[in-house]
Amino acid sequence: MTKDGLRQDDGFSGGADGVYESLIHAHRGLGDEESAALNARLVLILAHEVGDPAVLAAAIALARRSLRPAAEAR
Repeated sequence: MTKDGLRQDDGFSGGADGVYESLIHAHRGLGDEESAALNARLVLILAHEVGDPAVLAAAIALARRSLRPAAEAR
């Protein structure tokens, strides 16, 4: 773990492709609003599983930083 509590290892033990496919499959057949609602529910469920406000804050900050290049390109 890094100083902010986020993992740096392969948390999926080599199964990241399967996890990605599961996420894509979960959105099949959903409209934009349903897909956004699924994402929101999933985020809240996973946040509850993490259970550490400091780790969640670090993850939110990392997610926001990862959006900046795309936002600046607009």
